[in-house]
Amino acid sequence: MTAQASDDFDINRIDEVIHGRIRLGIMAYLSSADVAEFSELKARLQTTDGNLSVHLRKLEEAGFVIVEKSFQGRKPLTRARLSDRGREAFIAYLDQISALVAQR
Repeated sequence: MTAQASDDFDINRIDEVIHGRIRLGIMAYLSSADVAEFSELKARLQTTDGNLSVHLRKLEEAGFVIVEKSFQGRKPLTRARLSDRGREAFIAYLDQISALVAQR
């Protein structure tokens, strides 16, 4: 590794809100889907209701995901989608990961 590469290597540039495994999975899935239902995300990410709820809430609080709750008949329906800010943050995250890997 050259001195230049090690000077540029900064793991702190990685967005910790996105970096968690479930949150990263949510962001990746939503980046290619316009919208996803809670049950769809739960099945794809192989997680529990509670775990998915916690991670969606963290992404929502960061402004990365928009969660919409409604009813379909009498059944609650939760849908999630990336916000514009979330899409930008995910692209920046991917760019940072790529930059870190490229500096090896």
